[in-house]
Amino acid sequence: MELLKRRILQDGKCYPGGILKVDSFINHQMDSKLMYHVAEEFARLFADSGVNKIVTIEASGIAPAIMVGYIMNLPVVFVKKKQPKTMENMLTTTVHSFTKSRDYTVCISHDFLTADDRILFIDDFLAYGNAAHGIID
Repeated sequence: MELLKRRILQDGKCYPGGILKVDSFINHQMDSKLMYHVAEEFARLFADSGVNKIVTIEASGIAPAIMVGYIMNLPVVFVKKKQPKTMENMLTTTVHSFTKSRDYTVCISHDFLTADDRILFIDDFLAYGNAAHGIID
């Protein structure tokens, strides 16, 4: 994670209200090599945890989650911010976006998340953990 820290110090921008802008290498434009190294570290840290699925919320968490899923050879399930017309048997919760200052009702198909699953939740940044609290809910 030292590599990520250096990149944040080099290219990240701080905005009022505690917002860290990292869109030049994570959110808007992706540095795939950096993301791969971050994913390798997550895979190392959670290798013996018994995780059998990676879960993320659209949209910024998708890239790191897919990288971790690829390295760990695990499926990646997306929690959707908009309910698809084809989604049945869903679970929903509300999460608050720190950077957008709004609430989202998010959903995931119960077909892809069961009580037997041990998930690793991956997102781009967890400002206050609101997304993680929603996933736990």
